Amino acid sequence: MRISSRGTVDPFIVMDVMEAARRAEAAGRHIIHMEVGQPGTPAPAGARAALARQMEAGPLGYTVALGLPELRAGIAALYGRWYGISLDPARVVVTSGSSSAFLLAFTALFDAGARVGLGEPGYPSYRQILKALSLCPVGIPTAEANRLQPVPADLPEGLDGLIVASPGNPSGTMLDHAALAALVGHCAERGISFISDEIYHGLQYQGRAVSALEISDDLYVINSFSKYFSMTGWRIGWMVVPEDHVRTVERLAQNMFICPSHASQIAALAALDCTEELDANCAVYAENRRLMLEGLPRAGFTRIAPPDGAFYIYADVSELTEDSRALAAEILSGAGVAVTPGLDFDPVRGHQTLRFSYARGTGDIAEGLRRLADFMAVRGKA
Repeated sequence: MRISSRGTVDPFIVMDVMEAARRAEAAGRHIIHMEVGQPGTPAPAGARAALARQMEAGPLGYTVALGLPELRAGIAALYGRWYGISLDPARVVVTSGSSSAFLLAFTALFDAGARVGLGEPGYPSYRQILKALSLCPVGIPTAEANRLQPVPADLPEGLDGLIVASPGNPSGTMLDHAALAALVGHCAERGISFISDEIYHGLQYQGRAVSALEISDDLYVINSFSKYFSMTGWRIGWMVVPEDHVRTVERLAQNMFICPSHASQIAALAALDCTEELDANCAVYAENRRLMLEGLPRAGFTRIAPPDGAFYIYADVSELTEDSRALAAEILSGAGVAVTPGLDFDPVRGHQTLRFSYARGTGDIAEGLRRLADFMAVRGKA
């Protein structure tokens, strides 16, 4: 049978790195994982306990497509605590992770052939999901002077949409209120639909992450329980949409997904109250960030933009290689440290960049930095 042109998307390279690391571990090697953006901590204890109680109380079946009303209300309350926003829970849509939120957002907002801008470097699946939906991703090269975040002057004419992430992946850099407002205003004036990816909110070290909802209600915001709430494998996220878009998104969600996992929704609702445990996780990331900012330059990775949030450092390695994928393979083989080639995040300039994740335990980060320094010292002599 034929394969549609929509199905010919690029691979998610970090998943290939994970598979190479898995094979090395299966062969008996101990690998330090700096490749994947996944917390090393489990879902909060309160979330796991709440689900266990609910499983004993009765069966878990379908929920309504928009998610459990109490979870939607809990998410709306979160915006009051974090940003001082009074958010109507009716605008909250619970999703099967942020990935399904992107599918819903792109399908609700754009017709086939629409041009959607995304900053580069950026999360690779934006580009591939857009392609799979017969939409046209428009890469926007960002500048180091703007800390790898887009500014209005970067945006080409003819865009139908723009997706922005702050804190960003892979950079970890954030847009302050003025910078985010400039982008939102620019798009509003030109009829460009604006999507704000806020999946790393709650994980910030320099200042406070700003939600696009502090600036406008006429946009989409996407978030997830994966990162701050340490629930990647639970596949539970959410989106906030304008009031007049709710029914459109609901109809799409009914037909595409039926509903998010009932079990994950129960756990997510309880996770909203686990602030003490989650903030303790953030303290670990902050210490890991400190170690990375000290240790990576000692290992020879000197061209980095200190991250404001998330748990990544993006390094320019153009002085070391013209092939980041080959260098990542060298590091995995020689140092036993898995890192991600920049090609995932920037198909043009990513040949000369690497992403390092510091989401795992502090002991792993310290050991990984030691291995990197030893390996790069030997490589330099060779």
